Amino acid sequence: MSHHNADNGRAPNEQTPLLRRPAKGSAVSRHWKRLKKHMNQDVSKDWADLVLLWCYIITGLLDSSATVIWGSFVSMQTGNTVYLGLGLVAPSEGVRWIKALTSITSFCVGSFFFSRFHRQLSPGKRWVIVASYTLQFVMIVIAAVIVTFGNNASNQLNWQVLVPLGLVAFQSSGQAVTSRVLKYGGLTSVVLTSNYCDLFSDPKMFALDNVERNRRLAAPILLLIGAMFGGIWAHTSIGLPGALWQAVGLKAVAVIAWLFWKAEHNLG
Repeated sequence: MSHHNADNGRAPNEQTPLLRRPAKGSAVSRHWKRLKKHMNQDVSKDWADLVLLWCYIITGLLDSSATVIWGSFVSMQTGNTVYLGLGLVAPSEGVRWIKALTSITSFCVGSFFFSRFHRQLSPGKRWVIVASYTLQFVMIVIAAVIVTFGNNASNQLNWQVLVPLGLVAFQSSGQAVTSRVLKYGGLTSVVLTSNYCDLFSDPKMFALDNVERNRRLAAPILLLIGAMFGGIWAHTSIGLPGALWQAVGLKAVAVIAWLFWKAEHNLG
């Protein structure tokens, strides 16, 4: 009888851990569901222009250092189109036009890829935007590694020049596509001519409350700041690798920003 009671006395203790295990599993499940819900939310467009403006610094940094070292833009394809035209007229006078063609082609392919990536996977979802910017980040990292450990033959046509050039141009198109996704068409981070035109033709240019004017003014200022940093790197012994690694850090900030950005349904 006492033996039976002892077994009954141990039974609850023996069963207690088994009863608690599902609670742990359910906690993990709740965290996973919360993360999944967070990543599947559409990011808020409210103040999202700040991240797009941040990318102007990256554009200025990369374009200025690339034109000094490589002789080609990696984001602004208007200049590259001019270089290409000059090269087609006198192709034997230099190789700049080949680099320009590489950049233009990579940018166009990138635009094709990123636009369809967003369109097929729901444009404004957080995980889609984070994935897009993470891919851009990885491409700059690869370019930085190649340039850092390459032979620094910037005036030659070899894969250690053309591959990083193409990678950086490809990723820059992702920033432009994101501006379309978030309905900030004027903040492509790769064009300033139309920006200047819109800024100085704005009838409310001197109004105190003019958000569009503020964006159009901030864009060239931030690109100029980035260009100055790129110029500084280009004129040091570190050169282009320094600019690329700084761009890696700046792009990482953008990735983190999108990861924790306010969700669309939280507005109001």
